[in-house]
This record gives sequence, structure tokens and C-alpha cells, in this order.
Amino acid sequence: MNKENKRLDRLDALLHALPFDTMPMALSELDGYITGLLACPEMIPPSEWPPHVWGETGDAQFPDQKTAEKTIGAVMEHYNSVAGAMTRSLWCEPIYEVDPNSDETLWEPWVDGFTRAMRLRPDAWEALLDRADEETRASIIFLMALQDINLGQSKFTEDKIEEIDREAPDLIPNCVAAILTQSRPELSQTAAANLPGSPYAAPKKQGRNDPCACGSGRKYKMCCGQH
Repeated sequence: MNKENKRLDRLDALLHALPFDTMPMALSELDGYITGLLACPEMIPPSEWPPHVWGETGDAQFPDQKTAEKTIGAVMEHYNSVAGAMTRSLWCEPIYEVDPNSDETLWEPWVDGFTRAMRLRPDAWEALLDRADEETRASIIFLMALQDINLGQSKFTEDKIEEIDREAPDLIPNCVAAILTQSRPELSQTAAANLPGSPYAAPKKQGRNDPCACGSGRKYKMCCGQH
């Protein structure tokens, strides 16, 4: 297990240790939430967003100071990790849950986290939607449509929802990349500077059902794609 997987496993364990009855975020939801925070056109200070991670009450109920420091530190470390990846390449690698019974990729917790972050600054997102280009508008609307499906509020047909469900894991990173070009233009400039002499283009995301590039013979989602 590499260092990054160990870090994520540790964060996952710390989140699971939070009181279940307050409905704290799990790893996939946290990853979507942090991505939404960083994609927001308006800076959201670290004094504001962490309580939503701990649950509906905003009170983590840490048993002691040491646990509090470890958990908060791990969450902030992930925030910095996602921010660093965005700065380097304007790209995100969503952490999806995988149904252990069906091997199905579950994008719903990630999207729930992302849209929770959007609700912290609804006016900023509305303003972005009004001024955005066609691709960015479509990307924002698609993520909101995914949340409607997640909540059982979608007006799409069952066949359309099944189609979207299959495609969503691969489309989400592209949507985030499109949004970032408009919501965080300074990141586009930084990412381009990391590739001197060539125009910037977001890398193509490996499909969740594609053979893993590591050569294991397993599907990407059940191999390196698990984190």
C-alpha cells in the first residue's frame, strides 16, 4: 500500500470514529465537499466549513484533544492535497465509494458533498452560472441534476437515469475541470505554467471500468481507482 492510500485509509478511519448519530461525512462525501469548496468562485475561510464535516449539529464531540487534533489535521491535509492537485493540473480524481456486492461505482456521496459546499455560497454560484460559458453552465447544471437523481427528485425517465448513472463517474472530473476554468481562472494560469511550451489541456480520465493501467488485469475501479 502506497503512502497516499495509507493517508486516505487513516482519514477514513478517523471519520468513521465520529459519532454516527450526528451523521458526519464519510470519505467520499468529504472529498466532494472539499472539491466544491475549492471550486467556489468565492473564498470560503477554514473557520466556516469544517463544522459541516462533523455532522448535522456541527459538533464533532471529540473524546479528547489528541483525537481532535488528529482528525482536524487529517481533514486539512486532504484539503491541501486536493488543492495541490488542482493547482498542478486543474484536475481532480474523485474518491468514489464502490458497492462491495455489485462492484458498482457509487458517485452519489461525492456529489452530495460537492453540492453541500455549493449551498454555502449560493449567490456566488448563481452569479457564476449567469456569466459562465456554455460548457461551464452545462457542467454546473449536470452536477445539480446528479444531486436531484441522488435525492429522488429527478424528472428524467428511468432509462435516462440509468444512462446517467453509468456515465457520471467519468463525467464528473471533466465537469469540475470546466467549472474551474471559469470559477478559478488563476488556477488555469498556474496549471498552464506547469507545462511550459505547450498549451494546457486537462488529462483524460481513465474510465472506471477500463483495465487498470498498472497492469494488474483488474478493472481500474477495483484496483488503483479505489482511492
